[in-house]
Amino acid sequence: MDDISARCASIEECYEFMLAYAGQGLTGDDGSQASGEVREFLRRAIAALAGLAEAYATAVKQRDLQPVEPYNAYLTVLDADARASVVAIQLVLAQPAISSQLIDNLNASIHLRALLTDLFLIDEILKPQRVQAKPAITA
Repeated sequence: MDDISARCASIEECYEFMLAYAGQGLTGDDGSQASGEVREFLRRAIAALAGLAEAYATAVKQRDLQPVEPYNAYLTVLDADARASVVAIQLVLAQPAISSQLIDNLNASIHLRALLTDLFLIDEILKPQRVQAKPAITA
């Protein structure tokens, strides 16, 4: 799960940076430090997305979660959303200037939002389940 945690951290850090970047009203033409930083965060997110579904598949297998079919089906969805997000991020990176508005539009992308929701759901499912003690019944 360390690999997954590191991947998710990179994706979440990128999203958080993009939220801040979008609110700055930058044109992206100024060659500012923020423009270079957003590119670096986007590149790290792409790297984290590569093989993400496979990393989760390994975690499912290691935990011997059953029945495996729903997990595999969901990981197919996660993989598709990750791939779509990579395509959107690569499109943004291909631009000579990355404005705050462009990043705001990327943040609003249904692909990126679906990916984040996918991660929240699967992370919650894969969290170690804590067994809560039942309160003692007193008479």
